[in-house]
Parts: sequence; C-alpha cells; structure tokens
Amino acid sequence: MTTFDPPRPWTTSYAAGVPQDLATVSGSLLDIVEQSAREHPNAPALEFFGKTTSYQQLQNQIESAAAGLYARGVRAGDPVAIVLPNCPQHIVAFYAVLRLGAVVVEHNPLYTARELRTQFQDHGAVHAIVWSKVVDTVQAFPADLAVKTLVSVDITRAMPFSTRATLRLPIAKAKASRAALHTAVRGAIEWEALLDTAALAATHPYPSTDDLAIIQYTSGTTGTPKGAALSHRNLLSNAAQSQAWVPSIRRGEGCVVYAVLPMFHAYGLTLCLTFAMSMAARLVLFPRFDPDLVLAVARKRPATFLPLVPPIAERLLTAARTQKVSLHGTEIAISGAMALPHDLVVPFEDASGGYLVEGYGLSECSPVLMANPVAQNRVPGTVGLPLPGTECRVVDPENPTQDVSPGAPGELLVRGPQVFRGYYGNPEATAEVFVGDWFRTGDIVTIDDQGFVRIVDRIKELIITGGFNVAPTEVENVLRQHPDVADVAVIGMPSERSGEDVVAAVVPASGHSINEAAVREFARSILTPYKVPRRIVVVEALPTSLIGKVLRRRVREDLLAKKDD
Repeated sequence: MTTFDPPRPWTTSYAAGVPQDLATVSGSLLDIVEQSAREHPNAPALEFFGKTTSYQQLQNQIESAAAGLYARGVRAGDPVAIVLPNCPQHIVAFYAVLRLGAVVVEHNPLYTARELRTQFQDHGAVHAIVWSKVVDTVQAFPADLAVKTLVSVDITRAMPFSTRATLRLPIAKAKASRAALHTAVRGAIEWEALLDTAALAATHPYPSTDDLAIIQYTSGTTGTPKGAALSHRNLLSNAAQSQAWVPSIRRGEGCVVYAVLPMFHAYGLTLCLTFAMSMAARLVLFPRFDPDLVLAVARKRPATFLPLVPPIAERLLTAARTQKVSLHGTEIAISGAMALPHDLVVPFEDASGGYLVEGYGLSECSPVLMANPVAQNRVPGTVGLPLPGTECRVVDPENPTQDVSPGAPGELLVRGPQVFRGYYGNPEATAEVFVGDWFRTGDIVTIDDQGFVRIVDRIKELIITGGFNVAPTEVENVLRQHPDVADVAVIGMPSERSGEDVVAAVVPASGHSINEAAVREFARSILTPYKVPRRIVVVEALPTSLIGKVLRRRVREDLLAKKDD
C-alpha cells in the first residue's frame, strides 16, 4: 500500500471555521439519532405533509421496527432491501435495519421489474421493505429470488388525518392522487405490524464502526449493477465532513433540511438523512419534487440547508416567481450530480439571500468529496475544494501511479475516510478502481494553485441526466432488442434543463424504418423513464475503431457539429 502523501493546497482556501482535518469517528450511525433524541427529545425530527414526528418518537419507532424485523428473522449481516420514496417510514426502516447490524440496500422504487430483479440477483436479499405500489413486482420475482420477509408500506398512513381524508373523497382528482400513492396488496406484512412489537432488548449488540452499513448501487459504464459497500465509518465520516463544511449551521430545532432529493440516491441519503439527523434538524420530506409542495413549506419555514440539483433549483425559482413566493431565508443550497450554471446561481441567491454552491461526489465516496466554500471566494465552474480529511492526486490515466505536473489535466484519485471498501461480492471490479489505497474516480480534472478542482472530461461514459446516472450500454442493449434497430450508440447531449439528455443514434435494420415514438415506447416498457432516450437520431452507420468498437465520443462530436450547423 502506498504511503505517498501529496500536498493539500486547498486547505488554505477553506472558509473561516472549517477545519483542515477531522477527528476519527467511532460508534455507528445509530449514535447520531440517539444523541439527537437525548438532547432534543421533543424537537421535530420529521415533517411529512405537515405532520411531525419528534426525535423521541422516531427513536421509539426505530426500536420497535427493529424488534419486528428481528422477530421475522433478520440478523446481523443480512442484506435488507428498502424500496421506498421519501417518507417517514423510510427513515425508520433505514435505522431499524442498521440497529440489528444488518445491511441496508437502497433501491429506486420507480425501477422496472427487470431493473429491480437484476439488483436483487446481485445482493440476494430475502428481506425487503417496499412501497405498496412495488409489492406486486417483488412478489412476481422467480422462485430463486423469492423474498421471505416482505413488508408493505402505505406511505399515506404517515400523512395527517385531514390529508388522508381528502384522498378518500369520491372525486376523480382525489382517487388519482391516492392511486399514485398507494395500492392495496395481499400476502405481505403491513408496516404497522412491525411497529406493534415490544422494543428491542437493550442488550442487543450495536454494529461496530467498520461493519458494513449500506450497499449503494452504481451503474458504472457497463450497465451491470455494482453495489458500493459503505461502512458505518464511511457514512459517519461524510456526515461529519458535511457538518464541518457549514459551521454557520447550528444543531437543534432551528435547523431545517428539505429532502427534495430521493434518499435511495447516495447524495440524498447522506445530505438528507444521515447529515440531517446528525444536526438534530427538522427533516421535511417530499415523496417527489413538486415545486408547489416545497413552496407551501417555504412560506412558513425556509430551508436552512437545501441539497438539490440544477433542474430542481431552476424549477423552484421559476415557480417562486410565478406564485410570488419568497425564497428568502434559504440559507445554504448545495448542488451536485451535474454542472451548476453560473446564470442560475445569481438569480437564485438574489431570491434566497443565501448561498448556492456546487459540490462533487460519487456513490463510492459516501458520496461527497468536495464542495465550493460557503463564502465569497468560491470559484464558478469548479466543483470546489476537497472536504476536510480528503486527499487528492491527479495522475496520468494510462499510468495511474504517475502524477501529472501541477495544474495539468489528469485522472482524479482520492483517499479519505468516506471512500468505500469495495464493490459488494465483486473483487475483480474493486481491483480495477484502486491503485494501492487510492480510488480512481474516472474523471479528468485540473487542480489550480488554490486547490479548486475543475472537471474537464470523463473517462467513464456515464450520462448524467437530472442528477441520475445512465449507463449507455444498458440503454443500447435494450434498443437493440427492437426489430427495427440494427445498431445503436447512446450518448449524452448538453441540456440546459437536465445537464445532459439521453440521445440514441440508431442504424435501422435492413428494409426497416425507425418510428421514434414506437422505439421510445418500447424502451419505456423496460427502462426507468429517465433512461429512455429523449431523442432518437437515425444514422446510416456508426463510427468504429480498428477493432470494431463503436466510438461514442465520435458520435457525440458528430451530433454536436450537426446541431451547430
């Protein structure tokens, strides 16, 4: 293992009050909730459509849910799948699984049956806590993937009585809203049955700091799911790093965090779940991003901390202007997952009176690696500075043991307490992304003499649309199944709306023509909506290398050139 310690020029650019390093963490993720419950028992921990749950109530529910899961066979080390939107039950389930020393596996509840099945094949969980609308999908898994403990969650039961009553009105709009939120199920354990259990015995052992806590899936470039194995240490460290980055935010009742990002995504999970709980914050949960719902809360209680992506910031700003709702009081918004346009930063900050800064991370890094300072010295167009305790190198991508000259572009390598231990059950993939104890991000960057990092290219060909990763190979494999398609290359094209749009360059099969609507509908039957190509371009042939590999970069360059003509 290399002991090379590179210089860290970025520490001199830190905002006032941000430490250069952090103390080593200990304990487990359970400690952050328990500490908040001890210090602020009656403070609101969760808010969902106006209904609140105090920290003491949250702690009690976690213990009861853990006891219910234990009674149904969940044991330390077991992977437990969670397939839920943002809702109070999601937070309780997350910590209840960890309380047993078991391992959380987060899933997108909007995944198709095929996508969900592929991930279950990889992790092999036989226990799952799922949204009622996903129960049928899980029950339809083949026998070799059968889930033994299937808990169904009706998220409407966490809403205030008045909201639930409105959903039951015999009018079309109410019926449609309820149908979007809940489906009646059979053959599953109701979530409430878990909570109707005596609290877990106080003597039940807690997980240790280096125990596996979460399996967070990332597509990589091949479309084959890889589960990043994140320990309690990784996630505790990243929560502590995030806390250190915003020293102006104080713990306690005055801290309000909006969960507009999905918590099954690494970014939303850390900043909207573990970080918020560590701050004893009021976490306002939104099952999906809806500007009207967010503004309704903003009228009464602006966000102290608002993690988002640029499309959400833009839609929120537009809606606020249209409805004449003030965003003033939103203290710190942090944007990630895609480039943040400077022409969005200025009007957003004018409207909020606070900061909107860009950050960067990867699922393998819990996920936050760097962010711009919450201060006047941030640098537009960069992803900011490495967080305290994070080390970086810039190397020759062809020879990753060789550092490039200062300021020159190269592949970003990182090391720190938030960096994962490897891919779950996949030592080959793990070996490919480590050079000694340095993780290869696959991104080409420059680091200036002040330590600011600028992303200039991507070795990996992932498409990032609306903050979500799309693996081109996965989409290509689906489109090639269509009888009218002979060959296809999927690339990301610049989009002001979503960062990148998924675009497919398609070669028609001999004697066939391409009906774009039909091909997109076919893809939609297999893929999650954000993976479906927004545009299909018909081409006669695709550029290839000498060995016949399709050159996606050339395809992208050709389409960009045509766009400029």
